[in-house]
Amino acid sequence: MFRLLSALLLGGSLGANNAANVFGAAVASRIVKFSVAAILTAVFVILGAVLEGEGGMHTLGGLTTQDLNSAFISSFAAGLTVTFMTFLALPVSTSQAVVGAILGMALASGQTIHWGALNKVVLCWVGTPVGAMIISYILYKGFQYILGKLRLNILSLDTPIRWGLILSGIYGAYTLGANNVANVTGVFTRSGLITVSQATLIGGVTIAMGMPFSKRVMLTVGKNLVALDGFSAFIVTLSQAITMHIYTIIGVPTSNSQAIVGAVLGVGLVLGMRTINNRTLLNILFGWLGTPVIGAIVAFTMMKIFIMFLPA
Repeated sequence: MFRLLSALLLGGSLGANNAANVFGAAVASRIVKFSVAAILTAVFVILGAVLEGEGGMHTLGGLTTQDLNSAFISSFAAGLTVTFMTFLALPVSTSQAVVGAILGMALASGQTIHWGALNKVVLCWVGTPVGAMIISYILYKGFQYILGKLRLNILSLDTPIRWGLILSGIYGAYTLGANNVANVTGVFTRSGLITVSQATLIGGVTIAMGMPFSKRVMLTVGKNLVALDGFSAFIVTLSQAITMHIYTIIGVPTSNSQAIVGAVLGVGLVLGMRTINNRTLLNILFGWLGTPVIGAIVAFTMMKIFIMFLPA
């Protein structure tokens, strides 16, 4: 069971890098306190993982065959990768780190890669930020039109926006747990170490444990990429939650960092491209491209060392 320690590293790093994104825009706009966001996210991440986390387990577990050692190596390598990116304050995809690590491990050990399952995951990676951007753009225009018809002033909008941010953040935390718990413990269900129900609970708790370390990454998206007011923050939070839930229903673990960035860019399109910080955007894109590569290299190296010294 000591191999589950790698899941602790991966889950904690996922929480530190991804979990606060569900409230990142709200905290950056000073509508919701970080402490409140951390508590709500931790509770509803666990709830989402337990209630709807099973679907993605089969997708990641089906990329290649897994034994206990390969599961440990791929999980540990992915955890190291996400931890490194979190240190750089870059919001990255934990699913990319996990998939990259699984592929690196498989290449090093000569295991068969199931390309059909991989193609499905990669297609969803592309669709996540694009879909979130479209949803965000449509929601912004739609709510803007409705508010224009209601002729509400700024003061009368304050309370609804605050509650909207809290409720959409709770929804986002729930979908994060439901979608991303497979990244943390999916490989261990394939290897037979734990059951799916155990995996969803353990994964949800470990993600929640990373929450206290998430603030720097949160501000990269919620503040540095595009300056968001309360209304924009609500649109971004709701858009990423809807996007993540769609992929949860499909059964593919994807990235809420990609969803949140896509949603922020959708708001940026409405407000004008000049509002987008291009340097921050390029840094985020670098993180996305580098994450699966780094994960694969680390896992490949670890597997080769394992085979060399412990061939049995």
